[in-house]
Amino acid sequence: MPIKLHLGDIVELKKEHPCGSKQWEITRTGADIRIKCLGCGRQVLIPRPKFEKSIKKIIKSFEI
Repeated sequence: MPIKLHLGDIVELKKEHPCGSKQWEITRTGADIRIKCLGCGRQVLIPRPKFEKSIKKIIKSFEI
């Protein structure tokens, strides 16, 4: 069952980004997820199944 993800959610990933941050903001949802690093601003497009496996926890949820 897929995790409920919303635009604007802040998530913490298991692996640290090279800039040192683990927190990312979700900027696009669907079959692929676009996330933006909150440390350096870099954006990455990841397939949803791979992204869901890499989530450690949801820090802030913007549920409607």
